[in-house]
Amino acid sequence: MSISNYKTGVISPEQFIAEHSFAYIIKGEMQLYDGEHNHLLRSGEFGLARKNRLVRFKKEMINGELEKVFVFFDEPFLRKFQEKHHPTITNFPPGQTIIKLPENELLPNYIQSLLPHYDHGLIAEPFKELKREELLIILLQASPELTGILFDFGIPQKINIEAFMNQNYHFNVSNERFAFLTGRSLSAFKRDFRKVFHDTPGRWLVQKRLQEAYFLIDKQHKKISELYLDLGFETLSHFSYAFKKHFGFAPTELTRHK
Repeated sequence: MSISNYKTGVISPEQFIAEHSFAYIIKGEMQLYDGEHNHLLRSGEFGLARKNRLVRFKKEMINGELEKVFVFFDEPFLRKFQEKHHPTITNFPPGQTIIKLPENELLPNYIQSLLPHYDHGLIAEPFKELKREELLIILLQASPELTGILFDFGIPQKINIEAFMNQNYHFNVSNERFAFLTGRSLSAFKRDFRKVFHDTPGRWLVQKRLQEAYFLIDKQHKKISELYLDLGFETLSHFSYAFKKHFGFAPTELTRHK
């Protein structure tokens, strides 16, 4: 299931990008946050999210719709493409999670060519692989440097756990994800985490998020309803319970004293 299109659909709450993901916005807007930068894709714009990265999605409807096309380039497909087309591999600068691609006159027609083949939000067989291959050829013709990303089949290497966690603590993903992204097994991640932070990942994450929540409410006057998801809490009730348990009073009491 590699190509999908949704109208008034909900973007997956999963904030880990498992496969290189191409997004084209037909109608509406999509906001993406990668831990450092905010990105905005408007109608007619498109970009590529790199695999093994953390990204938070927000959507904006136009007339009640967000219409978009997602195409996922998984490793088996990319290896087959490489064997068939033998693209020249170039270097791509590290760091970028969201790559906003340049205008391409072929893409609007390509997107329109997909629409007749949709069946319940998915591209019907046997067109799926053919259309995915066509898209990748279009992208590489316009941006050949993407080969340095797409055909790099390595896994994340061991990195500085303190810097990574301080940048990404607000993403709602499991310890297994954090371990993988820092280039560690789960046991090594927990061991190294305790050495650096003198606490377990679970307790540290909750405390870090709650401290940020207190600052945002107290100093920046943020609304509770606007921040709990951005800080990695799944529900408002979960956030409120954790906040009261940690500080001794509900977050609403903090706002009432403003």
